[in-house]
Amino acid sequence: MTSDTGDIWVIGGGVIGLTSAVALAEDGHRVRVVSRDAAGATTSAVAGGLCWPYRILPYERAVQWSVRSFQVLAELAERPAETGARMVPGTMAHTGAGDLDAADNGLASWYAAVPGLRRAGADELPAGCAAGWRARTPLVDMPAHLRYLERRLAAAGGSVQRGEVTSPEQFDRPEDIVVNCSALGARKLVPDPAVHPVQGQLVVVENPGIEEWFVAADPGSADTTYLLPQPYGLVLGGTARENAWSREPDPAVAEAIVARCARHFPELARARVLAHKVGLRPARPAVRLGRERRPGGARWVHNYGHGGAGVTVAWGCADEVVRTVREARDDAGGVP
Repeated sequence: MTSDTGDIWVIGGGVIGLTSAVALAEDGHRVRVVSRDAAGATTSAVAGGLCWPYRILPYERAVQWSVRSFQVLAELAERPAETGARMVPGTMAHTGAGDLDAADNGLASWYAAVPGLRRAGADELPAGCAAGWRARTPLVDMPAHLRYLERRLAAAGGSVQRGEVTSPEQFDRPEDIVVNCSALGARKLVPDPAVHPVQGQLVVVENPGIEEWFVAADPGSADTTYLLPQPYGLVLGGTARENAWSREPDPAVAEAIVARCARHFPELARARVLAHKVGLRPARPAVRLGRERRPGGARWVHNYGHGGAGVTVAWGCADEVVRTVREARDDAGGVP
């Protein structure tokens, strides 16, 4: 696999890779995405799709990326059938003891940036919730959104091909520019042992009429509770199991997920199960987004380690990728 002069290769066909590729192609670059899996088979396709920073560091940069993505997704939500994005009201609940403001987990600037975010009234909280925030945020049907991104990339002149990049040496010539959005694959590709999975299991049930999202998730907990109404069903979650590699749903875990959700919304105890899903979030102590010059002269831009916030930060990170690629080309005197 070799690049033509002037091409930019994006490794990875999930939401981070496709969004980065779209931003680059619309900035005038010739872009090719190479991905081992079809978009519908990536971890991104399993994601619940709520635009809210979750399990991602550093918080300061994550909030900046998230605010940018919020803006883009809010615009895309004007065409939900085309883009898979909708603006949906919901509640970010606080179920523990202590002050609500002290429970923001470092996201105070995100709360300040979300339009219309406010404290939930007592009559707006389901059973078992002490306090919470109310907000109208993007909620993305991820399979539909990934298809939209592929169409948008093609319209901008980019392409996607199936293939696996197993070594950086496959792209290590001075003319090569590579954007590494390989997610969990970066663990072996770079290699970067700091990248590890955080397993997430969810259950899709027939929606009994719930129209708003609901989340009660402690960032440090292995068990979370959330409900995300999607066109294909109500997504119930979830789990966050560090260093768990299995993609097979656990029936006992699924039962516990439904039970946790039913404690807040009793009607879910009788909801018909439509599907079980498991995804592996590509976690890292901090997102890696920056340049590297390889020994052979290739210019790599790394963009991986987004944990559980891929869709939430994708557009903000893509903007940074575009700026970094421009710098890389400027440093080479404009020569690819």
